[in-house]
Amino acid sequence: MSSMPEAREMRWVSSSYSDGQGGNCVEWAPEHAVATGEFRVRDSKVVDGPELSLSRAGFAGLVEFARREGAESR
Repeated sequence: MSSMPEAREMRWVSSSYSDGQGGNCVEWAPEHAVATGEFRVRDSKVVDGPELSLSRAGFAGLVEFARREGAESR
């Protein structure tokens, strides 16, 4: 039986779509995604808070949504 790594054991990376001002920051765990196919996403300000667990297609949809909404808000 394999156990899921704890969030604190993963390397988290800030999204390039984050605002760089300390707010609106989303992080994801790329090595975990490569190893398992599960894309884990969290709010960087609440590292012990809830996480989203997305499939590859779900993560791609989230990224596309962020691109589209970011372009519209400029």
